[in-house]
Amino acid sequence: MNITIPNSILDNVFTSLQPFLDKKDSSQITSHIYLETKNNQLIAKATDFEMGLYTITDCTDIKEEGIATVNGKQILDIIKRLKEGEINLYTNNENLHIKQNKSSFKLPMFNAQEFPSFPEFENLPKLEINSLELITSMKKIFPVIDINNQRRELNGALLDIKEYSYNFIATDTKRLAMIKFDKPSGKNLSLIFPRKAITEIQRLFFDNVELFYSTKNVIIKSQNYVFFSHLINGKFPDYEKILPKDMQIELNISKASIIEGIKVINSVTNDIKMTFKAQEILFESLSQDNSEAKTQIEIELPINEEIEIGINSRHVLDFLTQIHTATFTWILNGKNQPFILKSENFSTVIMPIIL
Repeated sequence: MNITIPNSILDNVFTSLQPFLDKKDSSQITSHIYLETKNNQLIAKATDFEMGLYTITDCTDIKEEGIATVNGKQILDIIKRLKEGEINLYTNNENLHIKQNKSSFKLPMFNAQEFPSFPEFENLPKLEINSLELITSMKKIFPVIDINNQRRELNGALLDIKEYSYNFIATDTKRLAMIKFDKPSGKNLSLIFPRKAITEIQRLFFDNVELFYSTKNVIIKSQNYVFFSHLINGKFPDYEKILPKDMQIELNISKASIIEGIKVINSVTNDIKMTFKAQEILFESLSQDNSEAKTQIEIELPINEEIEIGINSRHVLDFLTQIHTATFTWILNGKNQPFILKSENFSTVIMPIIL
């Protein structure tokens, strides 16, 4: 292999592949990036077996086609220290050489023929849903995905496709976020995306993409990337049973006002008692020490009796920072009962702090 390519392009390629490397054991081939030059393209791959990314970059200055591997962390460190301009990569014996002007490096390679294969997707079924809607949904529910839960399925988000709709759901057992699309799909399917995969999907994809799936993997293809991730094999909680069936009071409230009230109390604590009244909402701290904070916002609410509720403000702010409407609906069912925050097709059910 012998190729000359701008530093900036290599920087982008190797940076995008970093999250997919095995960084703990440099003796494993999965700590390396696979490189291949053919048909005026540079192909680069990285995988930790659970996830993988395949990048395709047009490159006309290929002097010799071939394959190679290189330690992913080392090559990126080198590229970032070199100046802007052309870089020459070529293989000789069992090493990859990197050269720019008077600077040169030699890094050992693994046998590129032994690099792990990526799952094939050409013959897999395709998800016939709007990919941009799916990626936007991932961003909205991401804060609710649990971390290190013993039940692996809770460390991911569920795409629940039904015949006439599809839902995207996440829960950390204290709250449940859901986005619902009322669109016919003609099938029933449940896929659980790992949290780490959702992180990378948000980072990599901004345009319409193609999504393929098997019982084990999801594969996402764009013009320059092919991404795969193992799915979580498990049974997601029956979220429809968690959703409150009968809610008593629906309040249309300004997002900015609630954020303002919460942030005042956040200077002392995240735990807040909110009291909804006919002409105001009162915010009071629920701190364990002797510190105290209070504030209120004036607002006309269609209620006859005061309603008190304890909230973890982070849960409410996670919802509010993801919505684009100026107002949202706060649905209450009385003191110490779960409440719902809703904006358009995005809603979050939250367990209150018991007062």
